[in-house]
Amino acid sequence: MADISAKDVKQLRDKTGAGMMDCKKALAENGGDLQKSIDWLRKKGIASADKKAGKTAAEGLVGSYIHIGGRIGVLVEVNCQTDFVARNEAFQDLVRSIAMQIAASAEVEYVRIEDIPAEIAEKEKAIEMGKDDLAGKPDNVKEKIVQGRIDKRLKQMSLVDQQYIKDPNITVDELVKQHVAQLGENIRIRRFVRFVLGEGIEKEESDFAAEVAAQIAGGK
Repeated sequence: MADISAKDVKQLRDKTGAGMMDCKKALAENGGDLQKSIDWLRKKGIASADKKAGKTAAEGLVGSYIHIGGRIGVLVEVNCQTDFVARNEAFQDLVRSIAMQIAASAEVEYVRIEDIPAEIAEKEKAIEMGKDDLAGKPDNVKEKIVQGRIDKRLKQMSLVDQQYIKDPNITVDELVKQHVAQLGENIRIRRFVRFVLGEGIEKEESDFAAEVAAQIAGGK
């Protein structure tokens, strides 16, 4: 793997407007080659997307999705900057795709990791720290293992960190960034609510969500 310097990352950021972690990943994937990294970011729709992230997104749509059989339903608000883009077919397709993603994601409860309340993270940490497989391990080792598990768990709860069900090679966040680059406006998932008929037991809901995901990914 090529040695990626901070200077390389800054240069790529200056040329594309992409975030630091996206630039690091692009350089790592392309052996440190600047032009290939630029092309890689553009293909993923990330280049220039982060430059628009700070712009106010107050327009948009409230989208909905009811899965076949009416057992799962979703409402989601996705914002953009102008009503013109909100009426664009590509934006409307994005909103529907996000709603379908939520329908298929039983563990997702928040839009992004930073939306998860600190007390939830602390609760998850307390659960992990008390697990039998950590008994007897040194505190520093235990802390490291637990932090890894917590990071994984919080990602499971975050919508934008999910693999996109129609294309597992990208995340929901990358899907949104692709549309930012395509439509030229900041796009932000603001909030969502997921309804499950009868609020069945957790295993049943998880199994059904997996079935929903398979059907959506298969184009059904």
